Amino acid sequence: MKKIAIIGTGPTGIYTLFSILKNQTPVALSLYEQGDEAGVGMPYADEDNSRMMLANIASIEIPPIFSTYLEWLEDQPETHLARYGVEKASLHNRQFLPRILLGEFFRDQFLRLVARAKQHGFTLDVHESSEVTDLQVTPQGVRLWVSGEQAEEQFDLAVLATGHVWPDEEHFPRAFFPSPWSGLIEADIKAGNVGIMGLSLSAIDAAMAVVVQHGHFTETDDNVQFTLDKNSQALKISLLSRSGILPEADFYCPIPYEPLQVVTDPAIEREIAAGSAELLDRVFALIKQELELADPAWSEKVALRTLTADTFSAAWFADRKKHNPWHWVQANLREVERNKRDKHTVGWRYTILRLHEVVEEIVPHLTEHDRQRFTSGLGRVFIDNYTAIPSESIRRLMALREAGILSLHALGSDYTMDVQPGKTVISSEHGDFAFDTFIDARGQKALKIKDLPFPRFRQQLEAHGEDFPDIADDYTLLEPPSVRGRVAFAALPYLMHDRPFIQGITVCAEIGENIASAVSHPAAHSRRRLPFIEL
Repeated sequence: MKKIAIIGTGPTGIYTLFSILKNQTPVALSLYEQGDEAGVGMPYADEDNSRMMLANIASIEIPPIFSTYLEWLEDQPETHLARYGVEKASLHNRQFLPRILLGEFFRDQFLRLVARAKQHGFTLDVHESSEVTDLQVTPQGVRLWVSGEQAEEQFDLAVLATGHVWPDEEHFPRAFFPSPWSGLIEADIKAGNVGIMGLSLSAIDAAMAVVVQHGHFTETDDNVQFTLDKNSQALKISLLSRSGILPEADFYCPIPYEPLQVVTDPAIEREIAAGSAELLDRVFALIKQELELADPAWSEKVALRTLTADTFSAAWFADRKKHNPWHWVQANLREVERNKRDKHTVGWRYTILRLHEVVEEIVPHLTEHDRQRFTSGLGRVFIDNYTAIPSESIRRLMALREAGILSLHALGSDYTMDVQPGKTVISSEHGDFAFDTFIDARGQKALKIKDLPFPRFRQQLEAHGEDFPDIADDYTLLEPPSVRGRVAFAALPYLMHDRPFIQGITVCAEIGENIASAVSHPAAHSRRRLPFIEL
């Protein structure tokens, strides 16, 4: 039997296990989870989330394991769902629900996978509260160190499914949180000036984690109000970003996605094969054709034919910049809710949503100059589109604003942040802001090999002289030759350098399926065909 170690048992580890079991070739599996419970994942763990934090994915989008998420929810007692403000009678497959509930679903599916593995002849050991602190590839196999001690077993394949990486709050002042998952949930946040950097769902979740300590929401189907506790009147929350543009609400569209007509996989492959010179502009010409086919009226309204890869982003955000952000978000919410009731798809939004993953394939092949253009232009459009947030989150933001608690500030492109022991000061062209508590909620950043928390393994990879892992189609490492095929690199932050949009549970499932193929048929082709150029 091959021996396989899976390090991390969040969604990527779970779908990897699921796909290995589907192959029906018995192997010996050892699963390592640094948390108390395997099969949950940090984004959905009870200790890292409040009940107000919503998962930005619905059952219709989550790849089923033993059941769909909706089927699992329908099997839960009404009293249990009610603890999270969820009514069983109102469940549907496009609903956004608390992250903790999704964590419970994954835990249940994981335990069933463990039982199934043992029934079908797999050897499987689950190690909880077991942090893998190092690994090393040797001619005899992959060696692991767990909590600083070398494990007795050696493995034929080690899967790094360690998920997102957030800074340790211990290295910062007590009133500064380098991410919403760096001790915020357990912290006692005093009523005062609270600053939150970012406007994504993560930033909104951070705001929710703070306000539930100082008041409560009253929610009905169409109305949300927030009541502040009498002893918390000093609470003021500022949302900060360069642009001050709020995200749009999640919109209705057909799922699974309908195929694109122009920007197809073969079309993108042809453009890549034609060379890096003007690759971005050639692909943008295809994007314009796709949008004109999908939504001629919108294309004419924004004068799409006159736009370039550099000016498209400004046209995309133009309406939002012209209007008061709170007026815009209310109008957008009304539009989105009407479209959901009518099952109406907005062509241009749906097209951009389907485009981002196929267009992502060109990123490793862009010249340095074009990569910068992509990041500041089309990349911003794609991210804005696919990070649309639940309507419930929009309503809660509006309720906080109406209660006089929440404000929004655009900092511009040039600002500084001074983290001091007792406060954080932001200085920008639009003024200075001082905060008693500050939360950096700008999300995961791409990481390099030098950031790996495994000293021996890091040294092995750094000896090859590359900044980023060179991985095959099945996510196993190709270089250096001494580690080839022995480690599967499924840790998302280290894949973001040439896959900037890699995120979400569907990607975790795709990665898991590809890794499972490495157990019997290792790949030989690199996902990155050209040298990566760092910006």
